Parts: sequence; structure tokens; C-alpha cells
Amino acid sequence: MKKTRDYGTAWRILRPSSITDQIFIKAQRIRTLEEKKVSKVGDDITGEYIGIINYCIIAMMQLESTDETPLELDPGAVEKDFDGKANETKELMFAKNHDYGEAWRDMRISSLTDLILMKILRVKQIEDNQGATLVSEGVKANYQDMLNYSVFALIKLGVA
Repeated sequence: MKKTRDYGTAWRILRPSSITDQIFIKAQRIRTLEEKKVSKVGDDITGEYIGIINYCIIAMMQLESTDETPLELDPGAVEKDFDGKANETKELMFAKNHDYGEAWRDMRISSLTDLILMKILRVKQIEDNQGATLVSEGVKANYQDMLNYSVFALIKLGVA
């Protein structure tokens, strides 16, 4: 919300595929940092996971936008929609945690990163197929999973 107040809703110009690519860049950087253990630009893994969370919510907001949705949105409306998407995804996380027995707690952070990258590749394939799927969950569900994997990683890193 601070960036929205600074920049407005400039992200509205991004097509969903561009947002997917931004998430990919962040996840790939996390994987590189996990493997190389050195950052030459100073940004840490924590910030990249937070970026994935924010981009996933932005992507979900863009999926519901139409050609009539203005590029510049009221910050109050953005905050309400942002919080709504975050809460909806949090509820999904609680439901899945119940069904999966919080298996993520026994996973390595690097596995969470790999799962995010796999979900990105799935989304890219769905986007390349113009949204058509035969049996797969849709793009939104994949964004929600990536968001939740990022939250799990932040918890495991001790920052959430």
C-alpha cells in the first residue's frame, strides 16, 4: 500500500503474463541465492518472498479487471481488494493445512522455492494456451499456492 501511495496503480498496465514473469524473476533469484549463498546487489531472500506475495495478489486483482477498469485506482479501493484477496488466500491455506496436516513445516525452504517455480511454469503454460485447461486448476489457484508457499518460507525463515 505504501508503494501504491507513492506510485499509484502503475502495475495496472501489466498484462497477467508480465506479472507471472515478475514472479518468475523473483523466484529464480531466490533459487540463485539459495545455491550461490551470495548476493551482489544486497537484496535478501526475505524481500523476494514478500515481492512474490505482493505480485500474486496484484495478479489476482488483474485477473478480475476488465477493459473498463481504469489504470489509476483509488488507494482505498485497492487496499480493500488487496486485503480481500489476501484473506481469501489465507482461508485457503487454513483449509489445505487441515487436509495436508501442515506438511510444509517439514519441508526445506528450497523445496518451497522449487514448488513456486513449478507453479509459475504451470501458469505460463496455461497463459500460452489462452487459459484453456483440461483438468487443471486455474491460474488464480496457482497464484494462491505461490503466495502461500511464500508465506510458509517466511515463517520458516523466522520473519512471519
